[in-house]
Amino acid sequence: MILLDGKVAAEAVKEKLKAQVAELTDKGHRPPKLAAILVGNNGASETYVASKVKNCAETGFESLLIRLDENVPESTLLQTIEQLNNDETVDGILVQLPLPKHISEQKVIATIHPEKDVDGFHPINAGKLVQGLPTFIPATPYGILLLLEHYHVQTKGKHAVIVGRSNIVGRPMSILLSSNIPMGNCTVTIAHSHTQNLTDICLQADILVAALGKPEFVTANMVKQGAIVIDVGITRVEDAIAKKGFRIKGDVAFNEVAPKTAAITPVPGGVGLMTIAGLLSNTLQAYLNNKKA
Repeated sequence: MILLDGKVAAEAVKEKLKAQVAELTDKGHRPPKLAAILVGNNGASETYVASKVKNCAETGFESLLIRLDENVPESTLLQTIEQLNNDETVDGILVQLPLPKHISEQKVIATIHPEKDVDGFHPINAGKLVQGLPTFIPATPYGILLLLEHYHVQTKGKHAVIVGRSNIVGRPMSILLSSNIPMGNCTVTIAHSHTQNLTDICLQADILVAALGKPEFVTANMVKQGAIVIDVGITRVEDAIAKKGFRIKGDVAFNEVAPKTAAITPVPGGVGLMTIAGLLSNTLQAYLNNKKA
C-alpha cells in the first residue's frame, strides 16, 4: 500500500512554483498576488485562509486578506469584489466559503471576474471545463490531478467511481477523469445519496473518490482489493480526549480500508494540502495570463 502523501506532493508543486516566481522577480517583474475575502469568523474558514496566506508567502506570492463582518450587507461584499476585479495588481480572487445565509454564494461567484476566478467556480470557467477549453480547474480536483501525477498513478482505462456530485469536487472531478488528458481517460461513474446498490458500485472502482462530507462513510466492504482511494472529506468530529476537543475525519474509514488498497490518501495530510497547491498553480496561471494581456 502506497500512502499518497499530500504534504510531499504539495511541497514538490510549491518548489516548482517558487522557482518560477523567483525567475520572474529576478527579471524585475512583480510577484503574483492572491486576494482572499473572509466573511465572519468561522473557525474552519479562519484556518483555511491562514494556511493559504502562509503558503503564498512560502512560495513567493503576495497575498491580501480582507476581513468582513458576518453581518456585512451582500452589496458591500459585491462592491469589494468589483474593486479587486479592477485592481491590476491582483491576479486571483477567492471568497472563502461557506458564506452567511443572507449572502448568495452564486451571486458572489458570478461577480468574480472569470480571469481572476482561481477557485474555478465561475459559470464561464465551469462551461469551459466541460468543453475541454483552457480554464481554471477547481482547486480540489486540480490538486487531486497533481497528486496522481506526482505518484505516477495510471488512470487510463480505469473505472473511477466518484461518491458525491458537488460543483466544487464531484462534477468537475468526473469531467477531468473522463477527459483525454494525462491524468484522465477513465470510465467514470458518479454516485450520490439516491444511488441504489452503492456498495456494489463502489466495489467496481479501480479509483474511488470519496467526496460526500460524511465521516468514515466508506468502509472496507465497499472497496475492492488493490483499489486507489482518494479521500476528499474533511470533517471536525468532537473528541473530548483530543487536545483541541475535536479530530479531523475523512469520508473513508482509513484504518480498515487502507490494507485493501494499492494507494490511499490520509486525512489530514492528503487532498487538503493539494487543494492549496492547485489554488497557487491557478494563481500563477492567472498572473501569466494577465502579463500577456
